[in-house]
Amino acid sequence: MDEKKEAELIDIINGDLPVIRIIKEWDEMFTRLDLEMEDDTRSMLVRWGKEVATDDEYAEIAIRRGLEEFVERYGEGKSDE
Repeated sequence: MDEKKEAELIDIINGDLPVIRIIKEWDEMFTRLDLEMEDDTRSMLVRWGKEVATDDEYAEIAIRRGLEEFVERYGEGKSDE
C-alpha cells in the first residue's frame, strides 16, 4: 500500500466513525442476476422495490457497498497499479 493510501486509512481508523454492532448473523441463499430490460420496466421495478424495502434493507445495502469499496481500495494484496 502506498503512503498516501496508508495515511487515508489511518485517518479513517482514527476518525469519528459511528459504532455499528453486529447482533446476529445468518446465511441466506440468493442468486445475482444480470438483467436486460427496457428503461420503463426498470423504473417500474425500482418503484415497487422502494415501496416494499425496509429501512434495514437500505442500511444493509449501504454497509455492504461501503465494505466492498473499502476492500477494493485498501484490501490486502491490492496492487497499486
